[in-house]
Parts: sequence; structure tokens; C-alpha cells
Amino acid sequence: MRTLHFGLRVADLERSLTFYTAVGYEVVGSVPETAFGSLTMLKLPGDDFVSLELVHDPARSELEPGTRLNHFVIKVESMDATVAELAARGVEAEPPESPDGSADFQTSWITDPDGNRIELVQWPPGHAGGITAADWPD
Repeated sequence: MRTLHFGLRVADLERSLTFYTAVGYEVVGSVPETAFGSLTMLKLPGDDFVSLELVHDPARSELEPGTRLNHFVIKVESMDATVAELAARGVEAEPPESPDGSADFQTSWITDPDGNRIELVQWPPGHAGGITAADWPD
């Protein structure tokens, strides 16, 4: 098994699409009417598959910030380049930090219009594409 994508409820679809396309996501398709509301499928340019589904119901325009999701993570190749690109697109990132004190492993955070936190991670060279058991030594 593997995670296919996750659905994120948003208060204002256009505002959220502006934010997520500025981050780098591309719209793959949409389903206008479901029991949940409209569904808009997004992926990052290097992904083969949809990884994010924006769920919007106009009758539910009030969302409690940060309560629909704790956070999700996007892997970046260069933290400095990514933070600069986001700033040029009007998306403010928190100053990068290194969880292990190295220059190669960095994290930063951005927040979408509904208060959802997104962690940006730059893995050190040679690290797997995601978290594995090797990240927790015996």
C-alpha cells in the first residue's frame, strides 16, 4: 500500500488555487459536484500522479484555521531556491532551519489561506525520497 493523495477542505477555492499554483502545483482535473462539494485534483510538476485534492463546498465557507489537517510535507531540491521562488510568487516562507544542524538537511514552513501548515524539506544528498526506517537507527 501507499498513500495516493489526501483531500484538503478549503473555504475559498479560487483563493486556494491561487496559493497552491504559486507553490508549484498544477491542476490535473476536477469533479464539479459530489457529496463533499467540488473536487479539484492537483499534482507537483515532477509527480506522475495527483497528490492533493482540494475539496470545496460553498455552503461551508467558514473553516477553523488549522483544524482540518495538522500538516503535510513537500520535498524540495534546494531550500534556498524554493524559498526565493515562493517569495517571488508572493508566498512567505519561514526561515529555513536544520533539524540535525547540518547545511544539507533543511526544513521551512508555509501556511495556506485557510491556516493549513505545509512543511518544506530538503533532504541531505543520498537520502531516500521520503522518510524510511533508516531515519530511526536502532
